[in-house]
Amino acid sequence: MKKKSCSILLGIMLAATSLLSACGSATADSADAATKASSQAASESTATESAQGAGIAASDLKVGVIYVGDENEGYTESHMAGIDAMQEALGLTDDQIIEKTTIPEDETCYDAAVDLASQGCNAIFATSFGHEDYLLQAAGEYPDIQFFHATGYQAASSGLSNFHNYFTKIYEARYVSGVVAGLKLNEMIEKGDITEDKAKIGYVGAFPYAEVISGYTSFYLGAKSVCPSVTMEVQYTNSWADMSAENEVATSLISNGAVLISQHADTTGAPSACEAAGVPCVGYNVDMTSVAPNTALTSAANNWGAYYTIAGQSLVDGTAIPVDYAEGYDKGCVNITALNEGVVAEGTADKVAEVEAALADGSLHVFDTTTFTVGGKTLEDLVAEGGDYAKYADYVSDGYFHESEIVSAPAFDLIIDGITAQAQ
Repeated sequence: MKKKSCSILLGIMLAATSLLSACGSATADSADAATKASSQAASESTATESAQGAGIAASDLKVGVIYVGDENEGYTESHMAGIDAMQEALGLTDDQIIEKTTIPEDETCYDAAVDLASQGCNAIFATSFGHEDYLLQAAGEYPDIQFFHATGYQAASSGLSNFHNYFTKIYEARYVSGVVAGLKLNEMIEKGDITEDKAKIGYVGAFPYAEVISGYTSFYLGAKSVCPSVTMEVQYTNSWADMSAENEVATSLISNGAVLISQHADTTGAPSACEAAGVPCVGYNVDMTSVAPNTALTSAANNWGAYYTIAGQSLVDGTAIPVDYAEGYDKGCVNITALNEGVVAEGTADKVAEVEAALADGSLHVFDTTTFTVGGKTLEDLVAEGGDYAKYADYVSDGYFHESEIVSAPAFDLIIDGITAQAQ
């Protein structure tokens, strides 16, 4: 395998290197993702999966990958690990995989895709939201090549049978990490470190996009499921990876009374601030204990290898490939990093196992509409009233918001009661 040293290198550089977002760039604007749901769902009725056809012998499979960063950045490194997993599962040789790193979200992506096509790739993956328009252009010009785009939303409406979107239900892992946080708050209350009314979480967000809002809402709901008095304040850095800004925002949140910090921003800035202040924290993408050994509880993380292996095997078998793919614990696509046993509350491991099992078997839904309100009203009532909330109608049924089920990209962008978010 070509990249086995990446995790080691990342660990060495973690304290100094900025990590990319799990989106690489902004996921589809929240309003767009929601309002396009109906038309995309209609498109899926006629183009839910790519046409089934003859398979490709594993020895003839050639995979091209377009990364927004390189192996020194957490987001890209996690995708590289996923490609490694596919390579191992399918028995591919190194010369069957061509990787292009640090490809920006501009015409360079189109050029990279065309170059990969000219080198004989029959499957091309791109990993950042801003790559989508350029990858779509290439997909239209090369109908015999299968194109796959992470974090996007246009596959269902594109009309192309060779273009696919994929994501994970990372909000499930965020919910579980929220449970870990809530149990820690309970421990702090029981010890007399704080009172119930002081159980306030601070959240360092990158941008006010649906992906971030969906993530911090699911994290909050996980914490609230075990610590009912919890509240949360969100501040944005307006950057996916700005170590100084993330440190400053975390410090600001702590000064505002936050007794625990989490993040959807991708450097070690926030955990470093928490370690200095002695405040527990929950990270993202990678284990943060190397920079916050006394305060880091766990991190929510993606396992991209699950999807890459499914996609590669589908090409080999000649089976249909979903237009939109997003799975969570049920398919092993998300997880939390190892619990920091010296810091987490007693009984955390058992509770985590219980919650993860419920998410995997479908008995627990993160966005259960009985567990939150918006302006004192249920989501069902708001949808029934129409107006700005009518766009969520396709998402709300059976008692929960069907995040990443209509389209793979997140669409939940509501600020629920108990959370205050910085104005933009």
